[in-house]
Amino acid sequence: MTQESLMLDLPAQRQAEVIEPRDVELEKVHSWFLAQKDYEQRFGAIFRKSIDEVLDGQRTGRYDLYKAGQGRVEKTEKTYLGTKVEIVAREEFDLGYGKSMDYAISGTDVDAKWTMRDTWTIPKEAMGHICLVMHADDRTRHFEVGLVRITSELLNLGKNGDGKRTVSAPQKKRIRWIVENGTLPRNFLLNLEKRDPEKLADIFGASAGYRGSGNGGQRRVNSLFESVPGELVDRTTVVTVARQDDGPKRARDARKHLRSKGFVVLGHLQPHPRIAADLGLPVPDKGSWVSARLAPIDDADVRAAAVIGGHRYGLWREGDVCVQAPDIPTKRAESS
Repeated sequence: MTQESLMLDLPAQRQAEVIEPRDVELEKVHSWFLAQKDYEQRFGAIFRKSIDEVLDGQRTGRYDLYKAGQGRVEKTEKTYLGTKVEIVAREEFDLGYGKSMDYAISGTDVDAKWTMRDTWTIPKEAMGHICLVMHADDRTRHFEVGLVRITSELLNLGKNGDGKRTVSAPQKKRIRWIVENGTLPRNFLLNLEKRDPEKLADIFGASAGYRGSGNGGQRRVNSLFESVPGELVDRTTVVTVARQDDGPKRARDARKHLRSKGFVVLGHLQPHPRIAADLGLPVPDKGSWVSARLAPIDDADVRAAAVIGGHRYGLWREGDVCVQAPDIPTKRAESS
């Protein structure tokens, strides 16, 4: 009996094992990752943190890895991003160092490979080893993580100047996915640029021509919260807009600057989260804020309402009276 006829008598899973023998080491590493609590969310947080640290918005005002021209992320920084992902992943999952590769996982050497593009570049020293392949796209918010054993058949024939080869598109089917269709935590400013570039330009331009000492960042943060009411704004966004060491303080100070326009800026300390929930807004946790323009309403008004200082307030809408927003002290001073 021929091998082909034998194959026809085997279940599909067994046929796959005959065609490509089971990689026990790879399966062991794969099982280790799947046993980690919230591994998908943790990988998303690893990529978000790594990208944000390379963008360094607090010092540079940058929020886009892909921007060309002035204010771009340099090639060397993009190269370093792979190292940053490797380091942050090691710390997040408490991974040991391998004997010859980046990690030791379940007693197996595993190399870390990152790409912003559509495939991974593999050096010759990784041949025969298992690689943790990672990819994220900040514009589409898609990320993926998998494991693959590097073989010559897996790689394209062409080499770059360093003798490195890329994983071929057809051979990606060999990747054992840990996360195949992950959603990257949102880059607020990049998302805002995509849907309303004029609004983003107005936020960064709020301090244009202003010659005051140190208050340009406050003007931009004020504009941020005035421009995006009802949206959860994270710390990275605030420090990128402020471009100051005390960026979170600018968020807190925006409360007094925007009160006359009817705006409140709610943070993580009570009663702010309760007020946000009562108004039907996203509820901020530590390191995030949500702004809202308020209007006093009576008991007959059916819109979502929050009681503040004994008075009912709802989200402002066209036709409402414009009043100063209430002061909302927290139970203790907020920390950055």
